[in-house]
Amino acid sequence: MMYEVYDDIITIKLIEEACKVLGVSMEVILKLFGEYFFKFCKKSGYDRMLRTLGGNLTEFIENLDALHSYLALSYQEMNAPSFRLERGADRKMLLHYYSDRRGLCHIVPGIIEAVAKDFFNIDVTMDILDMNKEAERIGKKEHVVFLIVQKSHRQMRLANPNRLQDGQDMWRDHEAFGAAFLRMKEKYLSVSVCPVKKSHWEVVRSAVMFRKGHLLNIFVPVYPEKLWIEEKTFCNAFPFHIVFDESLRVKQAGVNIQKYVPGLQNQKIRLDAYFSIIHPQVTFNIFNICKFINSQFVLKARREMMPEAWKHQPMLKLRGQMIWMESMRCMIYLCSPKLRSLQELEECQMHLSDLAPHDTTRDLILLNQQRLAEMELSTQLERKKEELRVLSRHLAIEKKKTETLLYAMLPKHVANQLKEGKKVAAGEFKTCTILFSDVVTFTNICAACEPIQIVNMLNSMYSKFDRLTSVHEVYKVETIGDAYMVVGGVPVPIGSHAQRVANFALGMRISAKEVMNPVTGKPIQIRVGIHTGPVLAGVVGDKMPRYCLFGDTVNTASRMESHGLPDTVHLSPTAYRALKNQGFEIIERGEIEVKGKGTMTTYFLIQNLNVSEDELMGRSQTLFDHRGASAQGSQDSQTVAVMRYSDSWQLLPKSDAAEASDKWTPEGSLVAGEDTVKAAEEQQSSDQTTIQPLPNDAVPSGFCALL
Repeated sequence: MMYEVYDDIITIKLIEEACKVLGVSMEVILKLFGEYFFKFCKKSGYDRMLRTLGGNLTEFIENLDALHSYLALSYQEMNAPSFRLERGADRKMLLHYYSDRRGLCHIVPGIIEAVAKDFFNIDVTMDILDMNKEAERIGKKEHVVFLIVQKSHRQMRLANPNRLQDGQDMWRDHEAFGAAFLRMKEKYLSVSVCPVKKSHWEVVRSAVMFRKGHLLNIFVPVYPEKLWIEEKTFCNAFPFHIVFDESLRVKQAGVNIQKYVPGLQNQKIRLDAYFSIIHPQVTFNIFNICKFINSQFVLKARREMMPEAWKHQPMLKLRGQMIWMESMRCMIYLCSPKLRSLQELEECQMHLSDLAPHDTTRDLILLNQQRLAEMELSTQLERKKEELRVLSRHLAIEKKKTETLLYAMLPKHVANQLKEGKKVAAGEFKTCTILFSDVVTFTNICAACEPIQIVNMLNSMYSKFDRLTSVHEVYKVETIGDAYMVVGGVPVPIGSHAQRVANFALGMRISAKEVMNPVTGKPIQIRVGIHTGPVLAGVVGDKMPRYCLFGDTVNTASRMESHGLPDTVHLSPTAYRALKNQGFEIIERGEIEVKGKGTMTTYFLIQNLNVSEDELMGRSQTLFDHRGASAQGSQDSQTVAVMRYSDSWQLLPKSDAAEASDKWTPEGSLVAGEDTVKAAEEQQSSDQTTIQPLPNDAVPSGFCALL
């Protein structure tokens, strides 16, 4: 059972703060708390249990200790108070409240008054007559005496003038009931003097049927002239009982209690020599026993009085009631072993057969054992649920890592389709922009360096390039050796694909200056080629599926890279037209012979006139959305400032597969919308593209050989 025990100091502090906020005394707060606590217990499922404690308020209070004893089975750390009731005349009672939890006695009036009103439809008032601290066996106990007075009908009428007529009717009903009761009593007494004429059951029946009276109101028990039971039979029928006199001398004991406490076979011993009182926590004498005669008594055997072989096992505890026999001036303790489970039964080396068949302790042990098993099962389930939650969190983390790695190799919507076991159809993109780059003199560098140096150089360069793919939201297709391939407008068509790839190329050129040549110690140089055109894209392979691009556009972009110059961005004619009037500075290179393409007029991309270097590199904090590095191979853990474009809304981060797959036609082809080149020609920029002829001596003769 899951619950938490709070220290009374916390409760008192909470009440003190409530008093400050509400401006009322602590007594008022505690009384209101008592009323609320009673309502809370009813709502929590204890309503039926509370109602069965007694048929009137007196019986209810007298059985509160028994209720606390039962609840202690579940709430072992519960420190419940003890109650003792003295009945008086004129509807008055004295309630003695004992507790070692000080300062909480004002809760009692709230609870008792609420119980009286709700269960028994009576109004009572409770006032404190005396409050002191008594020295008991465990220390000072708070002893408070309450005077309980039931309000008369006259007082109730004065308190409720609007219900005057109802009160008068109730008073008349009460007088009529009293008269009927007297008549039933006279009738019962008159017929009982003639036992020959009517049997006992006929007498009872006539009394019950007379004016429809109630049996409980007029019941008078009949006792035999002598006790028709032998001493031996009684001790066997009640195997756990003890009879002792005013000086606590044992006079009689049940057979099984003698079995487990052998000293009780000596009838001259004192009971307090073999037992101590656990509940109520009072000194062991006849006066205190009589004072708490209505309470359940729990006795525990003293270890030092047990046989040597038994001193290492749990001591026997007995729970039962004390009954005073006035004629014999003796007290009988009718009890049973206090056991809660089969484990405790075994620890005491007892068996169910040691308990009398009529003793409900048998059922209590079995039922509680079942309850403990259910609680243990519930605890195990909670533990397993918590373990599953932890494993689920770890699984989610590992799944995220796996997805990050997968999305670095394939587009997200393609990867999701492959995970679902679906085939990914090839798609035709009407227009996109492809970029190729490589390292100048890479072969010579490899020949002069250790392999680890080459790996470190390429890793440093590719990490910077990968970060730029997140800044400009372009797709990294693959790397082969020193070659780096990027595409814009694939796999998600986007109108600004050419501008994105161009800005990415300018960023590559800046990033390359931060990577050192392991041979010379100087920054490396790269060649970049860009071409715009249609492609076919799809997934190839089963072992290691890759998202590949096919078409003449790929070949032309590769030719632009291989025919470029060191530290330059080489543009094809279609790439130039896509970037025209977009704010880029472009110079014409002139006509060159391209392998497999013939003569082409190409261009060099110089700079973006509208964007700063920090913005190209994703370092700006003003015009960018801050977003973590994308899953596409980024190894840089720092924050990436994603550059904004007019159509950035089309590239939603972490878009699901459904959104991406919606762009596919039934035939499996991607429809790119409006042609990028035409859109670029129609869109006018305030900063016109500057076109300058390339001077004849602009290219050193040493680099011409590389062409």
